[in-house]
Parts: sequence; structure tokens; C-alpha cells
Amino acid sequence: MGKLRSYLLDLPRGSKRLIQVAADIVLVWLALWLAFALRLGLDEMGNPITTHPWLFIAAPALAIPLFIRFGMYRAVMRYFGNDALVVIMKAVSLASLFLTLALYWYSNRNAVVPRSIIFNYWWLSLIMIGGLRLAMRQYFLGDWFAAARHVPFSNREDGLPKVAIYGAGAAGNQLVAALRMGRVMRPAAFIDDDPAITDRIISGLQVYSPGDINKLIDVCGIQEVLLAVPSATRARRREILDYLEGFPLHVRSVPGFMDLASGRVQVDDIQEVDIADLLGRDAVPAQEALLERCISGKAVLVTGAGGSIGSELCRQILSCGPTTLLLFEHSEYNLYCILGELERRIARESLSVRLVPILGSIRNPSLLLDVMQSWRVDTVYHAAAYKHVPMVEHNIAEGVLNNVIGTLNTAQAALQARVANFVLISTDKAVRPTNVMGSTKRLAEMVLQALSKEPAPVLFSDSTNVAQVNKTRFTMVRFGNVLGSSGSVIPLFYRQIKAGGPLTVTHPKITRYFMTIPEAAQLVIQAGSMGVGGDVFVLDMGEPVRIVELAEKMIHLSGLSVRSEKNPLGEIAIEFTGLRPGEKLYEELLIGENVIPTTHSMIMSANEDYLSWDVLKVKIADLIAAIEKDDYPRVRQLLRETVSGYAPDGEIVDWIYQQRRV
Repeated sequence: MGKLRSYLLDLPRGSKRLIQVAADIVLVWLALWLAFALRLGLDEMGNPITTHPWLFIAAPALAIPLFIRFGMYRAVMRYFGNDALVVIMKAVSLASLFLTLALYWYSNRNAVVPRSIIFNYWWLSLIMIGGLRLAMRQYFLGDWFAAARHVPFSNREDGLPKVAIYGAGAAGNQLVAALRMGRVMRPAAFIDDDPAITDRIISGLQVYSPGDINKLIDVCGIQEVLLAVPSATRARRREILDYLEGFPLHVRSVPGFMDLASGRVQVDDIQEVDIADLLGRDAVPAQEALLERCISGKAVLVTGAGGSIGSELCRQILSCGPTTLLLFEHSEYNLYCILGELERRIARESLSVRLVPILGSIRNPSLLLDVMQSWRVDTVYHAAAYKHVPMVEHNIAEGVLNNVIGTLNTAQAALQARVANFVLISTDKAVRPTNVMGSTKRLAEMVLQALSKEPAPVLFSDSTNVAQVNKTRFTMVRFGNVLGSSGSVIPLFYRQIKAGGPLTVTHPKITRYFMTIPEAAQLVIQAGSMGVGGDVFVLDMGEPVRIVELAEKMIHLSGLSVRSEKNPLGEIAIEFTGLRPGEKLYEELLIGENVIPTTHSMIMSANEDYLSWDVLKVKIADLIAAIEKDDYPRVRQLLRETVSGYAPDGEIVDWIYQQRRV
């Protein structure tokens, strides 16, 4: 049977259609013959083929062209559904009507044919033609009895892992059809919260309530739950996940509603549970006016365009109608990836946006100025930075030169090129930092704060002492960790679970703020449209999350248990490795307590202290001099003097500094 199925599936399309036409002709003849048999009986009807041969010629001659016109031979059997049944009903009904007219014309001139023959022919054709297609769909799916569990003496043990679908709606039913066709998993049951459909049969599967999951595990032997509720809010998905966490089941999900609606993914693209669902916070709808204010009809530059935040900014910016989007990136591979993705989207959606990939470094001030002037940039989103705390702690010079001097170069180029809007992507680690990365990001904020207060500053390292008229509105947006970024702990945990553990957490009490990358990028764009200059905006990150609790949830939702002193037989252990250089137990979003609400519920404005431009220029010059001499104690001292709250913890661990002391 399997070989025959494969043979039929591999036939050319023309051959498949020819087989369907031949089968329909036979079914039309059979329906017509049975119509006579039902009306007259086998004893009295004789042989209608010899009595009324014209009728057996007219029936397929009228029906087949109509079937072709209605597209019945263009339908794919494996995806045959309710809409195809409606088409069959229309085509068969119209064919029967035409045959009625032919019969009426014939009866006026020849022997009378009983009128009820047509009615019998109509419903028999519907059953046969539609039934054959339904039977072939099940045959090609390899699933003759979708509800065989309810059929006595049936045995469906095929070695496939059994899964339950949480959600018996449209997405759940599409997922069942996809799983049956793929034959990788065996859908065993539905789980749904709606008591009206509990114990009902949908798509051949019984619907259970969430309270019957233990019964499902024992009776049906399910090993996994697939969450098929793409339209549910994050809060509701978190409730479901919290409940499912208590069972020894691997929980995965179909994509979210917006991903499905955008066409980026299909309903059968099963994925691990989105950690954003565990946070349970629904994103606040964006304010379109704020999204478009600095982008629509403008030339926009994104530095670090290939990074986690930078690439998402590019995706969001593309939706806001810029005339030109410049992708500034120092990594050739990252630039290649984001360029290809955006080009495909522009072609798919027929967008009138010019993409300009620029391979370069923010450490090159002349290149930055040339780019901004040549393309007359209106808005800059500065996302380029080194953000990995231990990495920067071990490479202090690069951290300072990239995060501080790179931001200084970009800001001064924007000021010289008369860029209207400049938005710095900052971090919660800039608040009372204990590490070089956080202190350099706070110093980058201070550069923009100082420049924004100068109507005509003399630029750093400008020997001519010529003041530049400041037409640029500088703003900063500060937020915490983003889920799924290049330095996020989430991908690491997934890899460790897949490898069998252990999961490594630095400290049992460590907490972090989390936000999804799309939400963070969208809020950055909106915050950048606010303020008058020098504003430090802080995003509402919700409640901080304990990393060890996040690790435990990920283990449980993978269908595994945590190995601990209380449960020595658990499958995955959690190991505490100790805080890394420069790492804090918890992060903050504000230096002071002065925070002002804005027109957006998720965005606050912070009032932070800063240094004047003339004072800050001297500090930066001293910092560069110390870097050139590899005098890292002096670098640390200057950062402590300049950045409020910077309190480094432990010895200097820069690789060059340590090697020279050996």
C-alpha cells in the first residue's frame, strides 16, 4: 500500500488529472445506473444502458466540463477540505440541472424517463464523487481511521511519539492535519478549556479538559503537548504554561498570531516555548504617530545594523516608510545576513525603500561624516556597542574605544552633518555600574547629554576651535536584557538542555529584567520621537526575573525534571558557577529617583546628572591617553571619577594588563 501511494504521489500532474477524470466518468455512469435501479427496481428496469444510451453519453458529457470549469481537478487530494466539498456540490448540482433540461427535451420526443431518476442521480453523484475524494485524502495521508482509537479491535501502535494538542480551534485542527501528513508525531487527543466541547470528537480526536492530563498520560501515553493557541494573550499563555509545568511533558508551541498573519511562519512550524510567554506580559500597542515621526519619508541610519537590536530596529524601521535605510555594520557576515533578509522583504511587500549597506567602523569618524552628509541622513539610531560584560572586562581598551569614542565619533558626525535626530541605545547596566561595559555606556550617555546642552560646541580634537551650530536632538533609551539576543542566557540554556545539562547559573539570587527584541526596538523608536534633547528615557521592563527560576521552568517545559538534593534522580542539574568579572546580582534602571511619566505608559523620562562639554572633553582626553599607555589602573580611576556610582568589584582582569604583570 505504501509503494502504491508513493507511486501515485510521484505521477506527473497530467496523469493524476487523467485518472481523476476517468474515475469521475465511471462514477457518473454508476450513479445514473443506480438511480434507475432505485427507482424501478432490478427486476423491472431492464438494462438502462441499452434502453437510454444517449443518457449515459449526455451525463458525463455535461458533468466533466463543469467539473473542469469549477476547478475540481486542480485540488490537491492531501489538502482536500470543506471548501472543496462546497465546490463539488455546486458542480454536481449544476450538472444535474443540465441533465434535467436534456431529459425534458428528450422526453417530449421519445419514451418517458421517470423524473425521480434525476434526484437519485444528484444525491448519488454527490456521495460518490465527494466520498471518493475524502477517501483518497485519508489514503494519501496514510491515516484511514483518524478516530481508530474509538473503533473496536483497532490497533494503531506505529512507534510514533504521541502528542496532545492544547487548543481545539482552527490552529489546532490545522496542526493535526499537518502532523498526520508529516507522520513524525501521532496526534492522540485535544486539550481545551471550553467545557462545551469536552468529551466531543474533533478531527477524529477526543477533547479532554486540562484536569484530565494525568489520564491522558496514563491511558493515551502522550509524551508531549503542542500549544496551539496563537491568538491567546501572553498572560493567558503564561497561565497555561504554569499549569503544564507540573506534568512530565515536553511543551512546545505553534508560532504566535502576528507571525502567522505576517506569513513569516506556518502553523506547523513547531518551536520551543517562547520564553516571552513565561514572562506573561502583553506588549502595549504602539503609537503610530511616535513610530513614524522620525522615520516616515526620511533617510535613516542604523549603526550596528547586523546585531540583535540593530537588525530588529531595521525591520521595524522598514515598516514605517523611510525613503532610505542605511545599514552601518563592521561585521561583513552580519551585514550580509540583514541585507539579504531586508531585500527579500522589500521584494515581497513591494516597498519603495532604498537599502544602502555600509561596511565600516564607528571608530572611523571621517567615514561616519561622509556617509551622513552624502545621504543627507535625518535620523540616526546608534546601536553599535560591545555589550558582553565579561568580554569587555577582559578587553578594557576596546570597550572604551568602541563604546565611548565610537559614540563620540557618531554623535559629532551627526552634529556636523545637521542630522535632526540621534537616538542612543543604552542599557540598565549604565546605572551604578560595577563593570567597564556599564561605565562606558554611561559615559556615552554623558557625551550626548553634554552635547545636547551646547548650542554651538567646539568638537573634541578640533584644533581649529571652530564652534559647530547644534541642530541635532540627542536622546538616549535605557533598558535591560532582551530575550534571544546574541548574549542572552536563553539560547545557552536551550543548548545545555539539549546536551543533557547541567544548566549553568552564576548565582542562586541573580535577577535580570527581560523584554522581547521586537518590543524593545519598537519602544526605542517611539522614545526617540519624544523629548527636546538630552533626555534619558527608561523603558518599563516589568518585574525582574530570577534566573534560576527561569532555568527550572525551561527544564520542566522540556518534559524533564531538575536534579537536586531533594530530587537526586532528576534528569538535568543546575550548577552555580559564581559571579563573573564585573557582574552584578541585580540591575537598576535609574541612578536617581527623579522619573517623569510620558505620554506612553511603557516609557519614562529620567532626570540624570551630567558634566559640561568642556569638562567632559578633558576627561575623555585623559582616558584616551591612559588607554594609549595601557595604564588600566588610571583608566579605572578616571571612570570612577567621571561616572557616578561606578564601583568596580575585584581586581583588573584585562588580559594585556594581567599578562604584563606576570
